[in-house]
Amino acid sequence: MEEIYVRHVELLGFEKRFFPSQHYVYMLMVKWNDLSEKLIYRGYPEIYTFHKSLKEMFPIEAGDINKKDRIIPALPAPKWLDNQKSTETRQSTLTEYCGSLINLPPKISRSQLVRSLFKVRPEDENPPAQHPLKRNETFVVSNDKTRDNTSEISGPIILESYRVIADYSHTSKYEITLHIGDLVEIVEKSPNGWWFCQCDTKRGWVPASYLEPLDGPEESEEADPNYAGELYITTKAYKAAQDDELTLETGETIEVIHKLLDGWWVVRKGEETGHFPSMFLYRTGEKKEMVSEEHVMRRQTPPPRRSTIRNAQSIHSKGRQRISQDTYRRNSRRFLQQKGGRPNQPRKTSKASTQSPLQDWNNRDNIPKTAGSSPGGELKGAPIIPPRPSPELIMERCTENTRKKVSVRKSS
Repeated sequence: MEEIYVRHVELLGFEKRFFPSQHYVYMLMVKWNDLSEKLIYRGYPEIYTFHKSLKEMFPIEAGDINKKDRIIPALPAPKWLDNQKSTETRQSTLTEYCGSLINLPPKISRSQLVRSLFKVRPEDENPPAQHPLKRNETFVVSNDKTRDNTSEISGPIILESYRVIADYSHTSKYEITLHIGDLVEIVEKSPNGWWFCQCDTKRGWVPASYLEPLDGPEESEEADPNYAGELYITTKAYKAAQDDELTLETGETIEVIHKLLDGWWVVRKGEETGHFPSMFLYRTGEKKEMVSEEHVMRRQTPPPRRSTIRNAQSIHSKGRQRISQDTYRRNSRRFLQQKGGRPNQPRKTSKASTQSPLQDWNNRDNIPKTAGSSPGGELKGAPIIPPRPSPELIMERCTENTRKKVSVRKSS
């Protein structure tokens, strides 16, 4: 039987707890080689105690014999009195430490000591009782990768609460079963449409399409359409199951024009638009990053869409306002026409013109007007030089592929 070991550790944030006394614990998403994922809670003193034991177990790799041989990462000792500021400051240090720890040689990273630290415990699955008067506060690490400092902490915040609109039965051990009317708290919103939730003492992945906000049917975090489009490449083929979806093969380049929280993004291929599972896409120029994410992918199948859910019951009188594919296509064409400098009319084909842009001497916009021009259009004392076509003519006569590239370059 294959040995079980940790393959990835992700720091989600930390919790401020008040029972039995005020203290802080870090939230760590641990991913194992059997593809299981568990959320655990560990205090910094315990992690530091583990660190000291690891150094004692591997003195050579800890540099105790020769400092040049040290490969075990360093970890600062905890302070006598923990506070929120020190807990925040340690986040980047702890993230680097866990990453380095898992990448150590197997005799260390797969040792029993490491497995014991990250192994899920009963108190992880069944959180201890809360303070009778104070509720635990959760501080979540921002997903914005453009910032690289320790101020990436939102909050203090309480985890968002959502309501379940239909019964959902788990299809794997990493998910949880929910019933209509259940209230869940969202720990992580993955872009692929699978959200990590906790409901009472249960924790696991749930499709976002089965959840609705409590204050209204619309998602406040959902971005508006971006008709300039972002270039992505498909990593897996998908055959459309509904009329408003697109069928694409592996390796096709498309443009994402609307990123929806349920994981079904609206993409553009030529002049066609449709929904496509975001988990089968990676952004151009970011292949290395996406390949690394494949090793920690939460699911291999897209989440179900809201339109496929039967007997959905919402507490809101009005449903979500969805944009039709006709609207997406119409707005997309209008945007590209405006960005490309083309008139809002059907594009002329090359056969409709008897002259090329360089030979169209009757186009006054293309003729340089100078005081020395003769009535015949020739410049005195100078050879006849064909005029440069106007940007409008270039955009009108160029191929669709060239027009897309120009539009993307202008929008960036």
